[in-house]
Amino acid sequence: MSYTLGILDQSPIIEDATNEQALQNTVALAQKAEQLGYSRFWVSEHHHTDTLAGTSPEVLVSYLLAKTKTINIGSGGVMLQHYSPFKVAENFHVLASLEPGRVDLGIGKAPGGLPLSTKALQYGTINKGEDFEQRLTFLQHLLEDAVPVEHALHGVQATPIPKVKPSLFLLGASPQSATLAGKLGISFVFARFINSDLEVLKEASEAYRTHHPKGHFAISIAALAAPTKEEAQDLVGDQKITKVHLASGRSLTLNSVELAEKFGQESGETFTVQQYDADILYGTPEDIKEKLDVYHTQYQIDEFILHTPVLKAVERERSFKLLSPVNLHLQQKETVR
Repeated sequence: MSYTLGILDQSPIIEDATNEQALQNTVALAQKAEQLGYSRFWVSEHHHTDTLAGTSPEVLVSYLLAKTKTINIGSGGVMLQHYSPFKVAENFHVLASLEPGRVDLGIGKAPGGLPLSTKALQYGTINKGEDFEQRLTFLQHLLEDAVPVEHALHGVQATPIPKVKPSLFLLGASPQSATLAGKLGISFVFARFINSDLEVLKEASEAYRTHHPKGHFAISIAALAAPTKEEAQDLVGDQKITKVHLASGRSLTLNSVELAEKFGQESGETFTVQQYDADILYGTPEDIKEKLDVYHTQYQIDEFILHTPVLKAVERERSFKLLSPVNLHLQQKETVR
């Protein structure tokens, strides 16, 4: 089967670890992922939380690049609504100049936190981030050093200009996001651990391929491997995902009912909170590979970005080892550039 495997790590604070220990666990996992043949290692952006230590992916990416040698390192992702596309381009151009060919820039549309942290991130700015498509398009122009003549900022460059540009990915969980990535001609990652609706995944795949037939279509998926299916099932237990549904039509995934209710209260909108069974692939490595093979064929998936539920550190590391390209005997193809 011709697909690659990567890892998304959120730097979870588990087993009474300190923030410092949680971040060092991420460093150790990135180094292990490199040894195990994973194509890329991504870190996430979450704000004002005491359960995850990853708030600044661009800073963590730079450290991980210095602590590894060959694996692609990237953001999964930078929440562009909060930031200047120009500054994001500059940050990742610096990284790509330091480590040519190893830098991934994943861009997300979600806030990455509760409304209070969003207000703090955007404090004092005029534009509150509503124009996501315009921001993403401008960022793409900057990365390609091709701001069009008709643009108000034509001629500006996000320096230094690297010889090998960072690889640009859009992260999303809807056909609309897939369509946008396809139209822009950039790679797309469907967040299946957030949206487990297979019909939506099918629509997203078809929408992306319609506009970008030879593009890179990946999914980020929750998976847990253990030596036996029974042990994996016990570890998964009855894990849930929690969503808050706002009156405006937005739905967001939070880590707990308490956080979802807090988000709703801070939003100023009427809201409902619902829990759903978490859609986690679990079993032996062979069980999970069989399911990945099916997804690869049915939805034309080029890469799986594995996200393991929060467990004990030993169990998480064991799962990534069992599911590694080396262990599954996957022939890794060249990563996206």
